[in-house]
Amino acid sequence: MTDPELPNLVLPGDYLGAAEEYLPGRGTYEDRGRIYASVLGTPSIDPRDRTVRVEARNGVPELAEGDLVFARVEELKTAMAICTVVSTTGSRRAVPGKPEGTVHISKAKDGYTESLSTEFAVGDILVAKVLQARPSIKLTTAPTSLGVVSARCQLCHAVLRLGGAELVCPRCGHRERRKLAKGPRSDGAEPHARSAD
Repeated sequence: MTDPELPNLVLPGDYLGAAEEYLPGRGTYEDRGRIYASVLGTPSIDPRDRTVRVEARNGVPELAEGDLVFARVEELKTAMAICTVVSTTGSRRAVPGKPEGTVHISKAKDGYTESLSTEFAVGDILVAKVLQARPSIKLTTAPTSLGVVSARCQLCHAVLRLGGAELVCPRCGHRERRKLAKGPRSDGAEPHARSAD
């Protein structure tokens, strides 16, 4: 028996096959012996276990080891930065539940770090790599392509701009240092840092 020709894109409620022939997988549901799409996406059939699945077009992001994420620094402790994971870099949707992740001082940058306060500040937005997704989220910003992509002045809270190797406040002129993301990232996107005029 050959598998049916599935369309390139299905809508929720589109018929995918009979439950006698296939098992319902991720992105599908079964109703009265028939399998339907539950999300907008691309359908496929796994020939090994005869499971029909739909890969969501703009699905809810799930964190996995190796993912690049945007994270906001919420608190700095002696040995770790506590962050809220906002989204994966490849998705426009937020990670549900505002999960908490940590960057250990040894994973902030390559080499010795005396204090995390010289690398990050509360409110900074980081691009970080997920080292561990479960049971807790552990992040790293050690590679040069990872680090702070958006920061605010610690005095007047204006958005800082690049001024050579430092960040400069365009409002009050205050200068600060961070562990900045440099060059193109591995997901192909450019860092958000802006040059001072």
